[in-house]
Amino acid sequence: MSSGPSTPPSPHLRIHSTQIFVRDLDRSLRFYLDQLGFHLAYDVKLQAGERLVAVAPPDGSAVLSLIAPKPDSMQYKLIGRSTQVVFITEDVVSKYKEWSLRGVRFNHTPRLRRIKFDPANSSTARGPIQSPLLGEETSIWGGVSTRFRDVDGNIFSLVSFDEVTHALEAQRRAQAAKLQLERRAAQELEIANEVQCRFFPQIRPPIHKLDYAGHCFPARAVGGDYYDFLDLGPDRFGLVIGDVSGKGIAAALLMANLQANLRSQCAISLDHPQRLLSAVNQLFSQNTPDGAFATLFFADYHISTGCLRYVNCGHLPALILRCDDSIDRLDPTATVLGIFKKWDCEIGERTLCPGETLALYTDGITEAFNEARDEFGEDRLIDSLRRHRSQPSQSLLDSIVADVRHFSPHEQHDDITLIIAKSSSS
Repeated sequence: MSSGPSTPPSPHLRIHSTQIFVRDLDRSLRFYLDQLGFHLAYDVKLQAGERLVAVAPPDGSAVLSLIAPKPDSMQYKLIGRSTQVVFITEDVVSKYKEWSLRGVRFNHTPRLRRIKFDPANSSTARGPIQSPLLGEETSIWGGVSTRFRDVDGNIFSLVSFDEVTHALEAQRRAQAAKLQLERRAAQELEIANEVQCRFFPQIRPPIHKLDYAGHCFPARAVGGDYYDFLDLGPDRFGLVIGDVSGKGIAAALLMANLQANLRSQCAISLDHPQRLLSAVNQLFSQNTPDGAFATLFFADYHISTGCLRYVNCGHLPALILRCDDSIDRLDPTATVLGIFKKWDCEIGERTLCPGETLALYTDGITEAFNEARDEFGEDRLIDSLRRHRSQPSQSLLDSIVADVRHFSPHEQHDDITLIIAKSSSS
């Protein structure tokens, strides 16, 4: 069910890259990938023939763009100088040892700097001191740094600070917690999907003179579409399709509530559709938040006569494809469920003759749109019904859904639910 226009997401924005000038793209690429353990961000060739190559460190979103300028250019003279690029890590010594083993050339071993405070003149002097333990320089505030070169002599800094280390550790813990929550949410959605699938009919009891099929294709893990097949007693068979307002978990819970209400009332008011659906409306409105509602199409099919009594509660018109290729539309006979406490309906009646097809569907079919924002619509649905009418019900259902997805090949935006019932003489 459409939930109205949504606010478009903010356009994606990130820093493109920092330029690093090199002599040979392939040689430099191997250095950054193999020795520094970076990832390839992109390696593309533009229409003009220029090659764009960029790498990124394992953590973070910064990108280094590798550029091989012409030897006679000003940029070529910048190769082998300080890049002013600083890499931050929580453990300079470990990264120094790791990269040294891979052949990375460092200017010096990691150094720590300290701040010396002179109470006499309140001045601060900065300077490296030698660590007696590591044979390196140390400090009282934990700032560690070293410098290294790439294969072209471009110089980079590798640093860490206690404050930065703590921030990185906090970010890492937060990211781990976020990933854990996302995994848990995904697992819960998977469970919810399995539970909701159980709400739909698991078997299709054979019905004399009626070939029928139904299926729901949710746009998300769970959704608000509903369909059902009901045993209404001797010589009677119920077909139901509905669409609950909203999407996702909230809509799925409302759908489950609607199904439970309908099935419980079917056991009480089998012979009185008005009373049945009035009770369903009352229960649904009492147990759902303000503004929540559902459209519903309820059909009571008499197997021996082909008589179809129905109530359309604000749902899309059901379609009967007649033997002469004409279409009979079963328009609403009542308003939606869940909004009004005082609710009433009228009973519609049709006859489904041998060779004719009944189609019940939700707006995920008719409102599917293509790149031009044209909707699939009722006319295309009718055309699909006519073209595939000779197929059995399940094949006909699959063919219609395939037509919808061919028309709208992008990501599915709404649940797609469809029931097909074909009458036969034997």
